[in-house]
Amino acid sequence: MELRQLEYFVAVAEEANFTRAAARVHISQSGVSAQIRQLENELGAALFDRSSRVATLTAAGEAALPHARAALAAAHAVRAAVDDVNELVRGRLAVGMVTACTVTPLFDALSACRRAHPGVTVDLVEDNSDVLVDRVRAGTLDVALVGLADAPPDDLESLTIVSERIVVAVPPAHPLTELPAVRLSDLAPHPLICLPRGTGIRTVLDRTCASRAVTVDVAMQASAPDAVADLAARGLGVAILSTSMARSYPGLVPLPLEDADVAAVLALVWRPDPSPAVQALKRTMALTPGGVSAIGVSEN
Repeated sequence: MELRQLEYFVAVAEEANFTRAAARVHISQSGVSAQIRQLENELGAALFDRSSRVATLTAAGEAALPHARAALAAAHAVRAAVDDVNELVRGRLAVGMVTACTVTPLFDALSACRRAHPGVTVDLVEDNSDVLVDRVRAGTLDVALVGLADAPPDDLESLTIVSERIVVAVPPAHPLTELPAVRLSDLAPHPLICLPRGTGIRTVLDRTCASRAVTVDVAMQASAPDAVADLAARGLGVAILSTSMARSYPGLVPLPLEDADVAAVLALVWRPDPSPAVQALKRTMALTPGGVSAIGVSEN
C-alpha cells in the first residue's frame, strides 16, 4: 500500500469520477484506475461500484475513506515537521535581552541561525530581566537572556550560562580596601551604585540584604554596568557588580562580600515545548565556537 494510492482513492471518492480525479492529481485516468485496482487487490475488496458513470463507494470504500484521509494528513504533518527543523524553519523569533548586555556570541548565533534559516525573522528586544521573564511567560517573547537571583523560574525551560556571587568594586584608595574582609554591614556608611530594580544584580543585593537584616543606601542607579563602574571610578559611590563584571574594569578593585551568598545567574529562558525557531537557535548556539559559555556577562 502506497501513499499515492491512498491519495488517488481519496480523490476519486471526493470527485465521484475517475476522469475528474485524474485531472486533480495530474496523471492519466488509466494511471488512476490502475493504482486503485492495485489497492483493491491488496485490500481484497472493491472500493468503488463501477456499474454507473458515477464512482460510488462500496461499504468497504466507506470504511476505508476516513482512515485514508487520516494517513494522508499524518504524512503531511511528518513532512511539515521535518521541513520546519531541516533548514526550512519559518516564522518570527522574538528574542529578549537584558539592557546593555554584551553578548557577542549570542549575536553570532542569531546571525548564523538567520543564515541557515532565511525564512525566520528575528526581532530583538531589550528590557529589565523581570519584564523579559514575564514576556516569555506571556508568549510575546520566544526566548530571553536574563539576569536572575539564585535560579531560573521553575515554570520555564532554561539554560544557566553563569552563576556567580556579587562583589563590591571601588577605586584602589577606598576605605573598604583596608578591611580584611567585607561584609554587607560594612556597606552601610557608603553610598552604593547599582543597577535598577527588576535586574538580576539588584534583586540579588536586595534579597541578600533582607535576609541579613542589613539596610544599605543605593544612592545612584544606572541601567548599564559600564555606567555603574564609571560612576564608582569617579568616587561617587561603591559599585555592586557580579564577579565577572568587576574583572572587566581595571580601574576598580573587586572585593568579595563574605556574607552575600545568593548567586547572580545569567540564563536563557523559554517556554516548554519551544517553537522550531527556538530549537534552531538553541542548536546554532551549541554549534557556535565556545558555545553559550563564551557569552559575556555584562548583564542586568
